[in-house]
Amino acid sequence: MVDYRPLSDQRAVFHEFRSYAFRPDAGVPPYEPDEHDTPRALRGARRGIYESADAADDDPRSVCRHYWLDATVRGETHPIAGLASVATPPEFRRQGYVRELLANSLAEYRERDRRFSVLWPFSYDFYHKYGWETSNRIVTHEFDPEVCSFATAAVDVASTGSFRPVEADAFGELVPVYERHAERYELALDRDEDWWRHRTFAGHDVDPYVYAFERDGRVAGYLVHTIDGDRGDWTMTVSELVAADHEAFLALLSFCHTHDSQVERVRLRLPTDAPFRETVREPDAVETTVTNGPMVRIVDVAEVLSSLSYPTSSEAALTLSVTDPLADWNDGLFELTVADGRGDCELVRESPSTDATVDIALDVAALSELAVGTRSATELARTNRLEATDREPVSTLAELVPKTAVYLGEFF
Repeated sequence: MVDYRPLSDQRAVFHEFRSYAFRPDAGVPPYEPDEHDTPRALRGARRGIYESADAADDDPRSVCRHYWLDATVRGETHPIAGLASVATPPEFRRQGYVRELLANSLAEYRERDRRFSVLWPFSYDFYHKYGWETSNRIVTHEFDPEVCSFATAAVDVASTGSFRPVEADAFGELVPVYERHAERYELALDRDEDWWRHRTFAGHDVDPYVYAFERDGRVAGYLVHTIDGDRGDWTMTVSELVAADHEAFLALLSFCHTHDSQVERVRLRLPTDAPFRETVREPDAVETTVTNGPMVRIVDVAEVLSSLSYPTSSEAALTLSVTDPLADWNDGLFELTVADGRGDCELVRESPSTDATVDIALDVAALSELAVGTRSATELARTNRLEATDREPVSTLAELVPKTAVYLGEFF
């Protein structure tokens, strides 16, 4: 039987596994603690699957990293787990080690009362079969900086405010405007100081530039960007743009315009509902692509559905048949009762029989989308991701957990 445990001091092995999995074109650079053990790299808890508990000195077969985070779900903060750096060397692939790693990770999340797991997949289909589902999309707009000249004309930045670079030590100045932004989106992370310093202000290879737009003595918006490519063909890549209001949004676009003598293109990543194409004067000069973002998964169905907030005007009782390929505690028939804005969910039968009375049947991946607000029960039913006895349970579930704006754009 395989053994799941911390990697302890096997940092060189972890470095080797990750290098082969994610940057094979660069070879495996020798592990140098002074170079590779940066504060960013040391965040998270490293875990591995070993062939057995007896072989304490053996190398792992598969590894991963867990981040213990907090995020907003339906207006309240919930503990979540970020799963990253899942890597298996080729000699151990297709032997079930990753499945064991994921199953044991979920069990640890449950013990730690983590309600959701989020990850950035190398393959959506790979993680979908284990119960994760896409949480949100990310829109990328690419354009000549001159496209944003309208913003410069619309906002007189010199008279309304000013721009200045921000260093990591001053991250606290950005927190209020970020928190206003986070209130609009489910799965927005509750960033601690380490996350600001070693994620927002630090990159894998190159640290980004962080600039704030200040108005009336307060930060009204900021953007995080890098300049990539070769001289004469540079691209300004904006990974995060946060504005307190539309005027600040225009000011930040004007900041992008000021780079017209320096860069050939601007690449801007935004939530799907950010009104960029609705605001620019030349939308036909913007190349917009929509891609899948991270994936999300419920850790414990009964715990999550009992902990979510619900509309205070709704009262309902539903039976849910849930299937889960990894977590047996999620595989069965659940009763959900909602009243006064709170829910109570219990597992009443494991692996429900076909003759059991069921209002709604769905898998844990679809339920995860529903819980965070990515898709409504009506949308899931329309695409055969949810089965129901009739329309009434679908309408009831859609009312209890309505669709809402979801955006997690931070890589980890």
